[in-house]
Amino acid sequence: MRKIEKAMNQAVHDSKNWCSGNTQVVTEGYISKVYLHGNLIAKVGLESIQLFDGGWQTVTTKSRLNALLHSFGDDGFRVYQRKFEWFVGDGNLEFEFKNGIQFGEEPTSDELGVDPAYCA
Repeated sequence: MRKIEKAMNQAVHDSKNWCSGNTQVVTEGYISKVYLHGNLIAKVGLESIQLFDGGWQTVTTKSRLNALLHSFGDDGFRVYQRKFEWFVGDGNLEFEFKNGIQFGEEPTSDELGVDPAYCA
């Protein structure tokens, strides 16, 4: 895991706002939203995580999502690519990646209305 991803995960864990380079965490209430280049890529609640590609299925997006899954998701699940398509799986189960795919039962609805300024 990259240094920036460790710091990102720590900010989510501590429920703190954080920004470094192209990655930002905005926390309000019990939901932390993670942005990459100003695009929402994840919402992390107390017992849930919801994933998005932010419109860009890049290596960096995948790396950030996998770092979050490692710390806050179901054991063993990761995002990976095969034949230019993204999947989420743990070796036994496999799902086609869909924006908004959620792990856990707690809702991560967008009731917060937070629209942060891009972190430069």
